[in-house]
Amino acid sequence: MKLSGRRESTNVDDRRGMTAAKAGGVGIVGVIIALLMTFMSKGSLDLTDIISNVGQMGNVTEQAEGGREFTEEEQELAKFSKQILAGTEDVWAQEFKKIGRTYEPPKMVLYTGSVQTGCGNGQSSMGPFYCSADQCLYIDLSFFTSMKQQLGADGDFAYAYVIAHEVGHHVEYLLGTLGKVHQQMAKLNSTEANKLSVRLELLADFYAGVWAYHDNEMFGSIEDGDLEEAIRCAQVIGDNYLQEKARGYSQPETFTHGTSKQRMKWLKLGLQTGDITKGTTFQCSDAEL
Repeated sequence: MKLSGRRESTNVDDRRGMTAAKAGGVGIVGVIIALLMTFMSKGSLDLTDIISNVGQMGNVTEQAEGGREFTEEEQELAKFSKQILAGTEDVWAQEFKKIGRTYEPPKMVLYTGSVQTGCGNGQSSMGPFYCSADQCLYIDLSFFTSMKQQLGADGDFAYAYVIAHEVGHHVEYLLGTLGKVHQQMAKLNSTEANKLSVRLELLADFYAGVWAYHDNEMFGSIEDGDLEEAIRCAQVIGDNYLQEKARGYSQPETFTHGTSKQRMKWLKLGLQTGDITKGTTFQCSDAEL
């Protein structure tokens, strides 16, 4: 991506070097590790509920790690993330203005290892996630290294897609979609709730594509190979891909984020149209997803 000279967002809370220390109660690391596919989770309701429910079982405080210095790579990733967040602010401010709304940007929290959130205690093993309770998106930057080493998803545009997807959940929150769907999911069994979760995730993928379309229009940011990076990333974070990689087979009834094919489809649609009205994941049939 072409980011030279681009501004960095100030809506950032840099907590790197801080750790969330539990004063008592039950931790959630074992719960998260037990489900390998949540390693690539992107802030879905089921994930937020896990954080919230377990976070209520113990008190968490943040403690500083004295004297931690960050590598040049870590600092570059932090700068990159702030620039991408700034791009989402510019794009969504414009898109909300078109529909007579005012965009209220989320805060991005950079952390190391674990973090206290409005949804409870978060862990880096969960991957980046969005918490609607405090309207923040949380990222441990080491996740990008894990993407490259464990899933083969690499490149700045792939990383940008991850951030834009989480911002997509914030857009869902502002438009009222997230809250309504959360309420519906609370009344359903896990299989039916998972189906709604998939639609939320695919809509966030679509919004990530919409952002990329308009960011490129504003700044000419997309370079050769960027689109392929994002599509590859969408492919390897599909539920079917992750489950098959982890245990050799997949269980569609447990999908919470969508298949590789679905995630690539909705990301591409956003990239091709840039039109938020085309985000119809809740209007189309299961077959059309």
